[in-house]
Amino acid sequence: MAIEVGHKAPDFELKDNHGATVRLSDFRGEKAVVLLFYPFAFTGVCTGELCELRDQLPRFQNDDVQLLAVSNDSVPTLRVFAEQEGLEYPLLSDFWPHGETSRAYGVFDEDKGCAVRGTFVIDKDGIVRWTVVNGLPDARDLNEYIKALDSL
Repeated sequence: MAIEVGHKAPDFELKDNHGATVRLSDFRGEKAVVLLFYPFAFTGVCTGELCELRDQLPRFQNDDVQLLAVSNDSVPTLRVFAEQEGLEYPLLSDFWPHGETSRAYGVFDEDKGCAVRGTFVIDKDGIVRWTVVNGLPDARDLNEYIKALDSL
């Protein structure tokens, strides 16, 4: 079951597509976070969603908001994917221990071995203020993220 609205977002420490360590707690008190889990790099729906975020990046990564996208891919895979698609926001690897962060947020599909499409809008205090979880084949609506951010 996914983390619910009103609960504290579990902290994590993951490597990004450049090998740098990113912690959710680094943004506490500074920025709201859009935390987006997606199944795998280089797949059709995931690529479409992440490129749509790229095309509207100032809405999701600015002085008040940080976008963090998490998959169970390895760091080298994420590096190539980001370069190929021109993604200039952090792609975080939940590769090892495999799916630990995805499990903490309740969005890891044990049968498939990957995260489902879970999105969490987390305020500056580290509290989940909005969430949506879609199945593997179902793309999310970015307009819903925008409404959630506007309500913070």
